Amino acid sequence: MGFPWYRVHTVVLNDLGRLLSVHIMHTTLVAGWANSMAMYELAVFDPSDPVLDPMWRQGMFVIPFMTRLGITNSWGGWSIMGGTITNPGKPSLDLPKIFGIHLFLAGVACFGIGAFHVTCLYGPGIWVSNPYGLTGKVQAVNPSWGVEGFDPFVPVGIASHRIAAGTLGILAGLVHLSVRPPQRLQKGLRMGNIETVLSNSIAAVFFAAFVVVGTMWYGSSTTPIKLFGPTRYQWDQGYFQQEIYRTVSVGLAEKQSLSEAWSKIPEKIAFYDYIGNNPAKGGLFRAGSMDNGDGIAVGW
Repeated sequence: MGFPWYRVHTVVLNDLGRLLSVHIMHTTLVAGWANSMAMYELAVFDPSDPVLDPMWRQGMFVIPFMTRLGITNSWGGWSIMGGTITNPGKPSLDLPKIFGIHLFLAGVACFGIGAFHVTCLYGPGIWVSNPYGLTGKVQAVNPSWGVEGFDPFVPVGIASHRIAAGTLGILAGLVHLSVRPPQRLQKGLRMGNIETVLSNSIAAVFFAAFVVVGTMWYGSSTTPIKLFGPTRYQWDQGYFQQEIYRTVSVGLAEKQSLSEAWSKIPEKIAFYDYIGNNPAKGGLFRAGSMDNGDGIAVGW
């Protein structure tokens, strides 16, 4: 066809079966890693001391995400097979319609997560805890359509955002399925080029990763402290230290002795403020889990 060597996606240009095989293999690699990592973490995870030796301190990575979603079972999918057009005169894949199908199905999944999984209508709910990580359990979260839904530290926004985004995705998918793009737009955006379609997904993944990085760095309702541990931002702002001083000040104002006031500090708050749990202590270059690097916390 005269394409240069770096146009690697041309090998699946008019071969629906191979295109789906590439997608399935990519999904298999991602899901296979997640599954094998989860099995390994389950094998080494010690749940005996959730206060002083929580999952995040044991170097767990996949289990906190699974626990946040309240995952107990998996669900199956389906298989799609298509024929191969060996010598077409032009690209045989209707990429705008395929995009519409993907967008519609993604919208349905997004809406379902928010309307059923998160709200416990048909699912376990999600992990919810207080701002200082003292409590936490998997429970139902009802959507909120007020201003509080835009607060990243309020869990109700998780349900409402997914319902809204899913609805928008469903409507946009139906539009792409029923309306054909104008010829100029088709050519200008190169909608018939499979490399354009596949590379555009990188932008979507980058946007999602950018949001996740921000919420994990600054903390949010999607990254509870009890599952993921303290954030660097909380340490920089003295988040737990301020709560400790506030608790002691309240105790002293109530005519308690200094030792009595300090004894009122919750053990988890003191544990989160422990310097060994500082995310900046070693950071990405820490060798091994925090257990191996710093030892198990036994006192202050």
